[in-house]
Amino acid sequence: MQGPDNRGYWKAVIEEAQSGTEYAFLIDDDPTPYPDPRSLSQPSGVNGASRVYDHDAFPWTDAQWQAPPLSSAVIYELHIGTFTHQGTLDAAVEKIPYLFELGVTHIEVMPVAQTAGGFGWGYDGVDIFAVQNNYGGPEALKRFVDACHRSGLAVLLDVVYNHFGPSGNYSGKFGPYVTDRHRTPWGDAINFEDAGSDEVRSFFFDNAAMWLRDFHFDGLRLDAAHEIIDRSAVHFLEDLASHVNNLSATLGRSLVLIAESDLNNPQLVTPTEAHGFGLDAQWSDDFHHALFTVLYQEQGGYYDDFGTMAALAKAIKSVFVYDGIYSVSRERSHGRPVEGLSGHRFVVCVQNHDQVGNRAVGDRLGHLVGPARTKIGLGLLLTSPFVPLLFQGEEFAASSPFLYFADHEDEELAAAVAKGRKKEFAAFGWKENEIPNPGDRQTFANSQLKWDELHEPQHADMLDWTRRLIHLRRSSACLNDGDRSHIFVSFDEEKKWLRMDRKLISVCINLGGAPAAFTVTPEHHLLLTSNEATQLKDTQLTLPPDTIAILSAE
Repeated sequence: MQGPDNRGYWKAVIEEAQSGTEYAFLIDDDPTPYPDPRSLSQPSGVNGASRVYDHDAFPWTDAQWQAPPLSSAVIYELHIGTFTHQGTLDAAVEKIPYLFELGVTHIEVMPVAQTAGGFGWGYDGVDIFAVQNNYGGPEALKRFVDACHRSGLAVLLDVVYNHFGPSGNYSGKFGPYVTDRHRTPWGDAINFEDAGSDEVRSFFFDNAAMWLRDFHFDGLRLDAAHEIIDRSAVHFLEDLASHVNNLSATLGRSLVLIAESDLNNPQLVTPTEAHGFGLDAQWSDDFHHALFTVLYQEQGGYYDDFGTMAALAKAIKSVFVYDGIYSVSRERSHGRPVEGLSGHRFVVCVQNHDQVGNRAVGDRLGHLVGPARTKIGLGLLLTSPFVPLLFQGEEFAASSPFLYFADHEDEELAAAVAKGRKKEFAAFGWKENEIPNPGDRQTFANSQLKWDELHEPQHADMLDWTRRLIHLRRSSACLNDGDRSHIFVSFDEEKKWLRMDRKLISVCINLGGAPAAFTVTPEHHLLLTSNEATQLKDTQLTLPPDTIAILSAE
């Protein structure tokens, strides 16, 4: 063993080590063997020995692959453990033809890094270079990505660079990976700016490069980027974007970075040439909140800032509803305006893992508002000027909820999480016995999609509606135009109707209790409607309550 060098690294060469060799580290006088923070495989879980893995041995078949541009994307978010009954990557491969036929272009996989326990959402990863054993490990992940590419689907990976999970994290034994100078909702922040942070930053740069280079992912979704706290002259996110751009040039493949952020700050996706961070896209939660609260009268928390047709109209036209104005829920001004940026810089949804899973009983939009309003939500999402994201099962109005589940091996931690969740929702009137226990395997099992539902009329009908919308989006130049100056939105707050015009395409919705009338041109013809009672006579369109219609003058 040699070291430490002037950067704190120790070095040893083990000639007999090869793929499959297991190893661990003894540090100072501590008799406990610790796994490698950069471990590529943890066959015995987060507390066991690490295993050497050879990235070069996999027989890839996607040498000529190029991902579709993000500007044309329809993203499908899925969780490997609940996407199929088996809950594995190999089982998910069997559903790839279905996803291709649905019309999506990009699959976004929730985190697959090794976590403690047998099931969870994946955001408590501690061995972020190792692939979750329960899903099949690194070879299965490569088979999945390779199969997606063969079928013409790009693959994005959700990664967590804002915190480590609470169980099995031994990074502090090896260096200053976290700092108590900043706090996140999950504890101490990752050390991106303090002493030793150069090596910490390299740790995450190398992780991003591994997923993109060695696993052939087409991009990364950065979880809760607003909790990546860095006051350096070059922010970690800008630095990461630079590293990925260089890797993209080296590999000759288009690679993208998408940030989840609630800062409403367009600087994240402003090009570096204009002094931005240079990320490719970011989530816009304001679109979700504005659309969800006109479909369903939710109250409490950030939903109190929304609930009007005016807010929805602003979210469509201006991206952020809170673009520097006062937020009641935050009790301060929030955000800044989006100027000169394409709508394709923003990813939007009406359902995702957070917005469904963080509800008390994981109820989906269809559970809350029924099929008519669910169709309106899907219709507005898939005709919006942004990059749309669907959440697994949304396309057929899945009956199964998506609950919060987490198998914490530490019994005290598991009990505290369950207690905290019951207390959180008691404030909203829920009884303790009504809140599923996150640590119960049945909670996880109840969240798995029921694929046999596709043959039932109500689910088949929603699936057909979604397919038609995706096909329309992907075949219309107007619906793929990211220029927000070409968007015109009108609405009536009292009558609860809204109209969005995108050049030659008009989208009209009626959420009021009486029929709503819209004047269109003689050239307009009806492309899609969610209600057969919709009437178009000459230049007069009449929509029944809870109806959406899409017209074209093309």
